[in-house]
Amino acid sequence: MLLRISSLKGLSIQASDGEIGSISDVLFEDDTWRARWLVVDTGPWLMGRSVLLPVSHTEAPEAGAASITVDLTKKQVEDSPGTGVDLPVSRQTETSLYESYGWTPYWSAPGITIVPATAYPVMPVAPVAATGGVAGMGAAPVSSTADANLTGAESKERGDPHLRSAKEVIGYYAHARNGDIGHVEDILVEGRDWSIGYFIIDTKNWWPGKMVLIRPDWIDSISWGQRLVHLSRSREEVKTAPEYDQSQPIDSRSG
Repeated sequence: MLLRISSLKGLSIQASDGEIGSISDVLFEDDTWRARWLVVDTGPWLMGRSVLLPVSHTEAPEAGAASITVDLTKKQVEDSPGTGVDLPVSRQTETSLYESYGWTPYWSAPGITIVPATAYPVMPVAPVAATGGVAGMGAAPVSSTADANLTGAESKERGDPHLRSAKEVIGYYAHARNGDIGHVEDILVEGRDWSIGYFIIDTKNWWPGKMVLIRPDWIDSISWGQRLVHLSRSREEVKTAPEYDQSQPIDSRSG
């Protein structure tokens, strides 16, 4: 079942020997469209510190659940390296975290597969491949042209260009090929494998009273500086997208 990422905020994270803290954000990749890390506020336990926990080692979230369990001890979390979650998260940071936890990184684990777009419910218009990136965490990313001119060291400092903050992207305005259509109301994530199923777009300023489901592969790029989600579709095509009904559960296996 698909869950709103905003509904995960504040959920308690339980280690094998007690509570760690609560979820404050979810980091996802804009090339594979999968959530990868939970940003956890450790509250009074590790005062003033946030930690990153890989979603691959947490139980699947369920609607209405009060907590999520991770297969770590509190000591392992306390001894993990500083995350710097207020900055773009580099692959080096990810690697050091996996080494600290004694796990194989998801990008090098055997049997890792990428879910194709056809695994999601079929949209009325054929999808196009995503070509751009979304805004990074806590610092504005450079454009694709500037990215090409970065040195290796500069690129590392800017972090993984595909790892993005859901909290940051929710609220961005959405722009079709021929005009504004609304804003990102939320993001739907599949509880079984943490794949991103849809972006919920609130179109009330253009199409009163409607919220529609937009698949990630309809997204052409997302601009940090402009706080805009650019779609590769027209306004007319957006009107053909499924309407979001918050009273009805959505299963990514359904059509």
